[in-house]
Amino acid sequence: MSNNLSAKERLAIDRVKMPEQDAVERSRNFLEVNLGLGEAMAVREAQRCLLCKPRPCVAGCPVGVSIPEFVGALAGGDLPEAARILQGDNALPAVCGRVCPQETQCEAQCVRGAKGQPVAIGYLERFVADWAMAHPERLAAPALPAATGKSVAVVGCGPAGLTAAGELARKGHAVTIFEALHDTGGVLRYGIPEFRLPKTIIDVEVARLVEMGVTIECNVIIGKTLTIAQLQEQFDAVFIGNGAGLPTMLGIPGENLKGVYAANEYLTRINLMGAGQTDSCATPILRGRKVAVIGAGNTAMDCVRTARRLGAERSMIVYRRGESEMPARVEEIHHAKEEGVEFVMLTSPLEILGDDKGWATALRCQKMALGEPDASGRRRPVPVEGEDFDLEVDVVINALGTRANPLLTATAPDLKLNRWGNIEADENGLTSLPGVFAGGDIIRGGATVILAMGDGKRAAAAIHSYISGGN
Repeated sequence: MSNNLSAKERLAIDRVKMPEQDAVERSRNFLEVNLGLGEAMAVREAQRCLLCKPRPCVAGCPVGVSIPEFVGALAGGDLPEAARILQGDNALPAVCGRVCPQETQCEAQCVRGAKGQPVAIGYLERFVADWAMAHPERLAAPALPAATGKSVAVVGCGPAGLTAAGELARKGHAVTIFEALHDTGGVLRYGIPEFRLPKTIIDVEVARLVEMGVTIECNVIIGKTLTIAQLQEQFDAVFIGNGAGLPTMLGIPGENLKGVYAANEYLTRINLMGAGQTDSCATPILRGRKVAVIGAGNTAMDCVRTARRLGAERSMIVYRRGESEMPARVEEIHHAKEEGVEFVMLTSPLEILGDDKGWATALRCQKMALGEPDASGRRRPVPVEGEDFDLEVDVVINALGTRANPLLTATAPDLKLNRWGNIEADENGLTSLPGVFAGGDIIRGGATVILAMGDGKRAAAAIHSYISGGN
């Protein structure tokens, strides 16, 4: 298949549209919304790439994927080569192709975006990764180096830990991941719904790392089962990627009423434990008729769209700013609107009201207006005096973010933390403890999957240098 198109011919190709489930049908099921590109569609989209020499898209990718190279191979019809390049740079390409905010990263830097639509890099990444999973016989097994005799402990089997483990295994080091939960994937499994990221995708990506020699031990809580000090004694280096699992509380009256969830509990019950998805599931979940989700990030979108799928008649986002300030991905907001989600903008919760049996019945809200920009660069919401109202609800979900769980850090008193309880680390992930590195939400607070992966990749390079004596 030829990729010898002129720039004029490439510019004449319109950006592909992702096939997806019908909005009404998908709002009542947990099947994946985006259906993926066919091969002809993917090749045609890849041929839109101008293969420009500056390669700004690579600079926009936190894990440094060789985007023009894999896209160029795809445009020429060489799918095995495209998969080899992609998998060589990214430990979790099928995950990233689904949940990475490409529109603010690689695609935001695409030259084609200056006068039109950028190349759909995320869609192409997903296509190549999915093709590779479906055609393992077409791919050569990666050549692994000889064992170095060095060992690394990785705390947490989420995106940061999985990425670090994969990178270190490629260098010949013996890697053991310790995961507190009973299954792998971390936030990928418990925090992202099936309709955005099917669990089978996580399973295949993790299995590929195991084939590379990575050992995974579940049901091991670092800070309880083992300590960081014990890992330091047993391994040549340690990487901490245990995420940030404690919710940021609302700080308003009534948040302890029945019917009020923190987003991570709500999503964990459904995503990891199957609550509400089958009649036989033993894990309970409240199927609210009128559900209010406080927040407007990707986690909030996951919660409000999940509530809709569990049968909510009204599934609402309550956000104190306007739509243009919402931090969630544009695609997720678009999908939520199509699925019947309501957006209650410029609204801040004041109190959750309850009945005499302790059940939530209403969310008392304050109308807001946008003032001058704050430290985040977004216009600061200010109350509109005298403008408050009650929103009838039976379930309220707090999706305002998460913070570090002190279970691990409490048993490592010499591990330096910042004022939010996150681990302090330098640009390479090195902490205050010798040979101990960290990355992902445990150093950033709540962030994205791809930023955590970028931390894991950088830290792995630093760990390799550290245990190899700087070589």
